[in-house]
Amino acid sequence: MLQAIHHIAVICSDYERSKKFYTEVLGLEIIREVHRMERKSYKLDLALNGLYVIELFSFPDPPPRPSRPEASGLRHLAFAVSDLDQAVAHLKTHAVDTEPVRIDPYTGKRFTFFTDPDGLPLELYEQ
Repeated sequence: MLQAIHHIAVICSDYERSKKFYTEVLGLEIIREVHRMERKSYKLDLALNGLYVIELFSFPDPPPRPSRPEASGLRHLAFAVSDLDQAVAHLKTHAVDTEPVRIDPYTGKRFTFFTDPDGLPLELYEQ
């Protein structure tokens, strides 16, 4: 039945700020950007390594969504990286703070968390 995850949709409160974060800081590629005038909204389709992964939406005055402490719903979005230290250093050059690096007790892999401009929890997981 299911074949793969098609995309993840993210609603942001400041479209230009989030667009810059996801494209310039995280390096996702723009596939398509659409202004939906009737909804006063943008929809930005983003790809990672050529694969469509994130829809970034803007809406006028979206309500805040609690994400901590451990609110129900989507917990976080994780990105695989080959060199965690390099990825953390890259984020720091863009003034993005990360939590201390942890080790997954089941896999022995290193990981850390950070947030997007709206506080959405994001993870870097070293492969």
